[in-house]
Amino acid sequence: MDDPEQVRARLEETGYLVDEGLAITCFLALRLHRPLFCEGDAGVGKTALASALAEALGAPLIRLQCHEGIDASQALYDWDFPRQLLHLRAAEAAGVTDADRLESELYDRRFLIDRPLLRALRTQPSVLLIDEIDRADDEFEAFLLELLSEYSVTIPELGTLRAEEPPVVVLTSNRTREVHDALKRRCLYHWFDHPSFARELAIVRRRLPRVSARLAEQVTALVQALRGAELIKPPGVAETIDWAEALDALGAAEVDAELALATLGSVLKYREDADRARSLDLTAALAARGV
Repeated sequence: MDDPEQVRARLEETGYLVDEGLAITCFLALRLHRPLFCEGDAGVGKTALASALAEALGAPLIRLQCHEGIDASQALYDWDFPRQLLHLRAAEAAGVTDADRLESELYDRRFLIDRPLLRALRTQPSVLLIDEIDRADDEFEAFLLELLSEYSVTIPELGTLRAEEPPVVVLTSNRTREVHDALKRRCLYHWFDHPSFARELAIVRRRLPRVSARLAEQVTALVQALRGAELIKPPGVAETIDWAEALDALGAAEVDAELALATLGSVLKYREDADRARSLDLTAALAARGV
């Protein structure tokens, strides 16, 4: 893609709407082969951006879901020990006694299991999503820092494997903790904020074209009101889409306060947030938007 406007257009063809700032950041990530670090609340479109980029580029999306305690063997590669053991037994049955030969055969690429990071290095082109990096620990961050600097990895038994074409890398963080500056400095950074009413409505209409225009407007208005209610977990765009889809599945062409309260489980995931929503005047929230 030759310029930010083309990036924007290609992403919008996939159903993902971007503003000028994000289009420019994505273009630079593609042109400079720099990882893109996406930070913001859950449900604001960070993970969806990686999926949209993969679709726009016609490349497979390879996802690494981070969690507490994740290590290199889970993220990079591992050896297929059961197959190695079967090979060893077959060699012994065939009378092979050369220890050096057996060792070299056991640590052959055919017994190597590619985890997401190695699979991304060996797949051209590809989009690598490192999701929720804030859930991993400092040691894993340091490991990623080295990997993303050279787009290569050294496997002691096989040597150094380097990507012929660096993957497009998207890292996401919900900011449950601060990610170290050293990793962020390797990346282009974009903060994902909750969208304005008009932009969120456009996203809902693009993602759910079958939903009535009035229902989409009302759901968007209600979610915007809920975000201003000091909730434990304010709903993101993903929850707006889920709510509109749930109401549409019920056959609703519009929503009132009673139906909204009955379907809060589609948009709020904490009891305290649901209690807070029930104390709000949702009818007034709809009226304030003129819907």
